[in-house]
Amino acid sequence: MPELNGITVHPDCRHFRGDVPCRPNKEHGYQCADCPVYAPVRQRILIIKLGAIGDVIRTTPLLRRLRQEYPNAFITWLTHTPAILPAGEVDEILKLELSAVLHLQARQFDLLFNLDKDKEACALLGSIKADQKFGYQLRPTDGVAWPVNELANHKFLTGVFDQLSLQNTKPYVQEIFELCDYDFRGEEYLFDNHQDKGYTWDALPSGKRVGLNTGCGDRWTTRLWSDEKWIALISQLQQAGYTPVLLGGTAEEERNRRLHDATGAAYLGTFPLEQFINLMHQMDLIVTQVTMAMHISIALRKPTVLINNIFNPYEFDLYGRGQIVQPDRQCVCFYRGSCKLGTSCMEDLPADKVMAAVEASFPSNL
Repeated sequence: MPELNGITVHPDCRHFRGDVPCRPNKEHGYQCADCPVYAPVRQRILIIKLGAIGDVIRTTPLLRRLRQEYPNAFITWLTHTPAILPAGEVDEILKLELSAVLHLQARQFDLLFNLDKDKEACALLGSIKADQKFGYQLRPTDGVAWPVNELANHKFLTGVFDQLSLQNTKPYVQEIFELCDYDFRGEEYLFDNHQDKGYTWDALPSGKRVGLNTGCGDRWTTRLWSDEKWIALISQLQQAGYTPVLLGGTAEEERNRRLHDATGAAYLGTFPLEQFINLMHQMDLIVTQVTMAMHISIALRKPTVLINNIFNPYEFDLYGRGQIVQPDRQCVCFYRGSCKLGTSCMEDLPADKVMAAVEASFPSNL
């Protein structure tokens, strides 16, 4: 055991900090020589998954398998959005910035998973030391992302050829597991519902709450459902005794206020991310398009009615809770931001079809 000036030190302990006293020392006065909570780290694992937020959320099932395979591992996760990760499930959460990169490059890991094809993520896989590496690397000759090994081939190819992406029948989480050399066994997301933060929702009406996330971001606007369709759905929900609640961020605020004025559906406004997550947790079911709220809904284990048109529906695993609803007209704009036909096929998705999915998916015990 290492000693400094005759004092036993355990730098391999998961509690040891190196720059400041560890929590057991601070709270209980323990020192390494006779510490009753000494927890030696057997493996050190680095996950690089930078963004987007939804993709970070739907990568968290991997944590469940890693904890099962390596119960004494110290897991580090590098990302653009540290706040979205469950702090109690990851030993070290780092934001992508120079200070984090510098000290990661000076360390040694047993396993390194880079699950992004961003050039900075691929470059980091090449510059950080690890015994085993999985995912994507940077080809030095031309600076493009490339599979580290054949395990990453499938996920790589579906990302660079639309034809192969359309033919894919594997959910995203299964693809990620296989890339990391694991079989997917239905592991759920790991997520914090922030129910312990003391948020109160006195303005939230009671009843069978159906959250309606009305936005879809500004990248693929071919997904947008018109105000008229949302108003029709809200009317049907109200007539059937449900309590519709409008959800969204600043990009959806104007639309949600219009829908509130037109229907009287509840709209509480916009909130910081953690509070928004907790608001979603108050819902009994969520209707959403393919967006961050979809991933949050799945992570919160809410029944989810997913409105989809331009994406391969096999990509999304609702874990048996909910349905995927698509327009009656086949979409011809796979991963396109504008409709080739001029009018989005979302106009051919009737409110009746979404309403039927809500009624079929609503929890039977409520």
